[in-house]
Amino acid sequence: MENADVFLGLHDFLERMRQPSAADFVKAIKSFIVSFSNNAPDPERDGGAVQEFFANMEAAFRAHPLWAGCSEEELESAGEGLEKYVMTKLFARVFASVPEDVKLDDQLSEKMALVQQFIKPENLDIKPVFENETSWLLAQKELQKINMYKAPRDKLVCILNCCKVIGNLLLNASLASKDSPPGADDFLPVLIYVTIKANPPQLHSNLLYIQRFRRQSRLAGEAAYYFTNMLSVESFISNIDAKALSMDESEFERNMEFARTLLSGLSANNQDSSSPYQNHGNQPRPEDTKHKKRASNDNIDALLQTAPSLPKYENKKADESLITKVPSLSELENKGANMLLKEDKVNEVFREYPYLFASVGDLTIGDVEDLLNNYKQLVFKYVCLSKGLGVSTKSHPPSSNPPNNAQVHDQTTIESASDGGHVDAHEKSEKSTDSSTKEDSPEPEKVSPDEEKTVESVLPQDETVAPEGGTNVEPSD
Repeated sequence: MENADVFLGLHDFLERMRQPSAADFVKAIKSFIVSFSNNAPDPERDGGAVQEFFANMEAAFRAHPLWAGCSEEELESAGEGLEKYVMTKLFARVFASVPEDVKLDDQLSEKMALVQQFIKPENLDIKPVFENETSWLLAQKELQKINMYKAPRDKLVCILNCCKVIGNLLLNASLASKDSPPGADDFLPVLIYVTIKANPPQLHSNLLYIQRFRRQSRLAGEAAYYFTNMLSVESFISNIDAKALSMDESEFERNMEFARTLLSGLSANNQDSSSPYQNHGNQPRPEDTKHKKRASNDNIDALLQTAPSLPKYENKKADESLITKVPSLSELENKGANMLLKEDKVNEVFREYPYLFASVGDLTIGDVEDLLNNYKQLVFKYVCLSKGLGVSTKSHPPSSNPPNNAQVHDQTTIESASDGGHVDAHEKSEKSTDSSTKEDSPEPEKVSPDEEKTVESVLPQDETVAPEGGTNVEPSD
């Protein structure tokens, strides 16, 4: 998966499909998509039908003159292109296609939202030497990209990248502390913690989608190992209890109730446009006032300390001098961090900050690793605080320095400048000698507008469009 030129798969596949001799393939693909889309959802049957179709088509590729003399890598790319094209077309039909999956998505997401409010690394027996929550934000961000893509491989790459970031951080920590190399018992707890904090959208449905529609012969090796770990993470979170977090039952229940109250208060106050400090402001009712009019944030989190009621003064109305509790910096930062992790377009938030996603090898000044790390932490703190205050980060004057390619690393690495192709991990490693946490991580492939035009020119346009259910989420490509 990592070594093949997968980013050429869809391009090469479409080019070959444009050849006159590929007419039978085009007809077979169109016929399969139309007939499949017209059937009612049945996850197990659907998975088997897609796997069988892929196997038959790839066998036909091998025997066809179009691929005569091709290497195994080229045949592998053809299979990747077929999978990407077909599953992009069928995505709305098969993803979270039954109510049971949607229900489990909601339950899992709710549990992660609650547990993330109080869980700490020590609850999962993570060694102190491995704790690095600031850097774990990078792993969380990779995992949260999973709904940006439709192809099973691209979703799998999001998991792979998350796991590689964690693995590299653990390895670096063990080397720095001269500790023994990290093992599975060190890796899995960190992956659980990162997943809970990230709360990736529709995790259950995404894992089932990969399991059912990723070509089984390619779900092997390192990818299979990390995917199996993610399945274990889902199972752990689904069944999480006091014992799993090394807590007393009463403490666990108190924490869960605390989280429910907190989230209930945040949800109520997110709708309050009158409070100058949403989610934290509180405007108490004066002692001697019986007005029916109340501040719209009366449902504020009861666990946050409220300002005391005003005393009664002669010739003054107490309700004219309401006090709003100003949140602390730590409260604002925590609030902003949670909001940031839920951003659909988190990449755009950081685009105006030069060098944030740069590696040491991208810079020309020597010995700047400490400066780069400090700068990254500063930017994270600034954005989290800005989110917490409800202030747009764009209000910060942009740097006068010309933009650096590294600042759009997160988006440009998944598309080449010319054709939207995937930038392989090995290509990136040739461009930089830095051993950053994402250096050897592949990036999912997006379909560029030119590719979409090519796709539509290859297959006929009278194809039945897969119906979009109300429960399906259409991630942006």
